Amino acid sequence: MKYIAKAQTQKFTNSASCVVFEYPFGDKDINGAVSIVNGRYPEQGRVTNEVCKELMYVISGTGVLYIGKTVQKLEVGGLVFIEPGDEYYLEGKDLEVFMPCSPAWYPGQHKQII
Repeated sequence: MKYIAKAQTQKFTNSASCVVFEYPFGDKDINGAVSIVNGRYPEQGRVTNEVCKELMYVISGTGVLYIGKTVQKLEVGGLVFIEPGDEYYLEGKDLEVFMPCSPAWYPGQHKQII
């Protein structure tokens, strides 16, 4: 078993509208993060994970996820599965989501599409 307290997370400010707290388990097969979005992320264009499968569980707040031509309203308790290669962006109001990824998320496979 591994346990990471919130005080041990690594905080990343992805943009003015998105802050991420990564939980550093050091496992190559799975990892997780909590993201807080207030506004649009990314600020322009879309992002994609080329390798990772990503779940997005809504802890609090509201938002809208845009994947391709699909528009999905996000509400507390909702869960979204994002496939590798899906190009998306988020708009959130106090949106807090838990995002486990498999294999473990790493920056080199995450791309922004302008």
